[in-house]
Amino acid sequence: RSALSWPLGAVIAQSCHATAAVIHLNSEDADTVAYLNDLDNMHKVVLEAKDESALVKLSEKLKENEIKHKLWIEQPENIPTCIALKPYVKDTVHKYVKHLKLLKE
Repeated sequence: RSALSWPLGAVIAQSCHATAAVIHLNSEDADTVAYLNDLDNMHKVVLEAKDESALVKLSEKLKENEIKHKLWIEQPENIPTCIALKPYVKDTVHKYVKHLKLLKE
């Protein structure tokens, strides 16, 4: 989320938290199992939401469409910082994130 104005390392830590959480929450999902069984070929894309509102709106849209994800909320500040989706085939989720740009420093 670009509006955080946090150091890049702190933003990366947030995405690591969300990624670990979504993998744990979906550890028995077939796509997640397949993804974890091919460690040397993992693929991730890091996209940028402009602000908290955009992040929460995206999470709501994903929920409405049963796209499994984790909205990471940093504690104790209670600030939504990022979203991680469980492993999906790109075609399944692209329409929900195609409006987002790649994260840049």
